[in-house]
Formats: sequence, C-alpha cells, structure tokens
Amino acid sequence: MLKTKKRAQWQRNLYALWLGNFITGAGSSMSLPFLPLFISEMGNFPKWELTLYAGLAFSGTFLSQAIVSPFWGKLADKTGRKPMLMRAAIGMTITATLTGFSPNVWILIMLRVIQGGFSGYINNAYALMASEVPADKSGQTMGTLTTGSVGGMLVGPVIGGYIAGMLGYRIPFYLFGGMMLIASIITLVYVKEDFHPLADPKYAQRSAFAGIKHVRVVWAMILSSMLIQAATTSINPIISLFVKELMHNQGNIAMASGIIAALPGIATLLAAPRLGALGDHIGPRKVLIAGLIFCAVMFLPMFFVQSVTSLGVFRFLVGISDAALLPITQTVMTLATPKESISRIFSYNQSAQAIGSVIGPMLAAGVAGILDYRYVFLMTTGLVLINLGIVIWAYRMDYKMVRNAHN
Repeated sequence: MLKTKKRAQWQRNLYALWLGNFITGAGSSMSLPFLPLFISEMGNFPKWELTLYAGLAFSGTFLSQAIVSPFWGKLADKTGRKPMLMRAAIGMTITATLTGFSPNVWILIMLRVIQGGFSGYINNAYALMASEVPADKSGQTMGTLTTGSVGGMLVGPVIGGYIAGMLGYRIPFYLFGGMMLIASIITLVYVKEDFHPLADPKYAQRSAFAGIKHVRVVWAMILSSMLIQAATTSINPIISLFVKELMHNQGNIAMASGIIAALPGIATLLAAPRLGALGDHIGPRKVLIAGLIFCAVMFLPMFFVQSVTSLGVFRFLVGISDAALLPITQTVMTLATPKESISRIFSYNQSAQAIGSVIGPMLAAGVAGILDYRYVFLMTTGLVLINLGIVIWAYRMDYKMVRNAHN
C-alpha cells in the first residue's frame, strides 16, 4: 500500500513537472530565434558586431548559469529540489519581464546574464524525478520529462515568431514572464517532495563522485552534455540571419525562423519516450552512440543547403538524434549516482550544458563573422565527432577496469 502511494506521488510529480518544463521551454524559446533581429533594432550594427552581440546575448545567460549551478546543486542536496524549482521559476518570471523593457543592447545582455544566475528549472525537475523514479522506469521517465521542455520549445518559436511579426519583438518577453509565473504556481501547489536532509552532515563535504562506481562514464556523460549542447545551440545566434539570407530578405522572416527553430522539437517529441524505453531495454550506451553517429550525418549536409525547406528537413532529422542524446545521458547519471548526491551531479551536468551553450554560440558567431553562416554546420559536425570519440573511449576504459577487477 505504501509502495503504491509512493509510486502514485512520483507519477503526479512527473505530470506537474512535465507541465512546468513545457512552460519553461515554450517561454524561453519564444524570443530566441529572432533575438538577433531584436538586437538589430537597437542600433545600426555591421554584420560582425551584430553576430558578436547576438552571441553575447545567448551565451551570457549560460555563462552565469555555469558559474552558479554547483552552488545551487549543493544547496538542493541540503534543502531539497522543490525550493530550487521555485527559485528558478520566480527568478525567470522577474528577469524575463524586465528584458522586454531593455532600452539598449547592453541592458539586454546584462538581464540575460542575471536570468542565467536564477535559471535551472528543467535541470532541477530532472534531479527531483531522478531521486524518486524506480530504476526500471528511469529511461522512459527521463524521456517523457524531456518531451515537456522539447514540446514547449516546439511551439514557443512558432507562437513567438507570429506575435513578434504582428506586435513587435518585446511582447514575447512579457509573455515569457507571465508563463513562468504560472509555472511557479503549478510547482508550489502540485509538486510534493519527500525530502530528508542527510543524517551525516560530513557526507555533504565529500566529493559528489565519491559513491560512483563508473566515474569515467559519468564524467563522459557530463562532457557529452556539454558538447551536445554546444552543437545544438551553435545555430541559435545565426538562425534568423541565415534564414533571412536564404529567403533573400523576402517574406515573414521571424515566422520562418521560428518554424525552422521548432522543427527538431517535433521529431524529439515523438522519439524521446520511445528511445528512452529502448535504452531501458537494450542499454543506454548503444542508443547514445547510434544517436551521435546519426547526428553527425545530419549536420554535415546543412553546409550545402540552398533553401529554407531543405534546411528544415535536416533540422527535423537532427531532432531524432536529440531524442537519443540528452535524455540518455540523464538516464546514465540517474542509474550511476547515489541519491544523496544526485542534485550535485545534475548541477555539474547543468554547468557543463551551460558551458556548451556558451561555447557553441560564441564559436558560431566567430565562424560566421570570419567565414560564413554555412561553416557553422561544419564546426558543429566536428563537435559531434569529438563527442562520439569521448563516449566510446570512456565505455571502453570502464569495461577494461571492470574486467581487470574480476580477474
């Protein structure tokens, strides 16, 4: 009876956090595809300067997130994950709303940096579910939770692009703030956490990796998260500008950019739960490696695209690989990490993702400014191949270590 009640509670949390993730994904992605266009309205910037400011606006959020995430993760292991969810939701409510009032590009960048320091709703949702979900349901649960944020990121750019085209680029920021207020209320009312502080306070002083048997694999997942995020976010600063170039500056560029940004989410939304369940069945390693290979194969042809339609096709296919990457890395860490340090490990993972979200856009801004928008896709393909090499090496080394221990 107690087990049934506990199981019902983690399922109710999953539903509430899925909705919170959906709102966070939709709100945060509402303005991202046309952020460079918003910046271009704040001054008459040359191409190199515009791409630089766009890169700073994207990466500033994630840079501050990378710095503060370990602190929030350590605090979550002491106080619980729900307070961290509330902190993130309320923080983004305030900063997103203020961003809509930005009078110039430097205020915009500053507010984006502050927003990063208080963000982390989706990562804390993963951490809370990882501490509660049964081991045999972890892959499917993480995949399902991913569909929330991805589903939001799917509809967000389309709605944001339509609203921006009709009412201006500031309105989506106000909507983002309002939506995060709704997420705050949902989290406060419906998310329940049965949190017990550590009995031994000295445990919190130990390394978060102290109780992990497969340390190399967990570190590989953290590095993989960084490189995946770098690859997937690299296109963000230039997507609306590249679409504008492909459309020869004709038509509703904001709307088209929103659709192109949203297309990978369609595939991820459909594939993530299935690939998560497949990982539970055949093991996450096979799914992760296959996903990385497929990702590289899909990024490379984007260098040669000549139309928005062909770009959209490959962006859609990349979404399938996305479904096999981040949810699977979350699953591996969930299975390998003791519950007492799960928030700290997930916070390190969030920092790695944030660093990737800094590296990707800044590299893309540099490549696009020096060469051309198309060369960003060659750079991204290289990042995916590096990621593939790290994952294969880590699993081989871990296999040798386990084999030697048994000999």
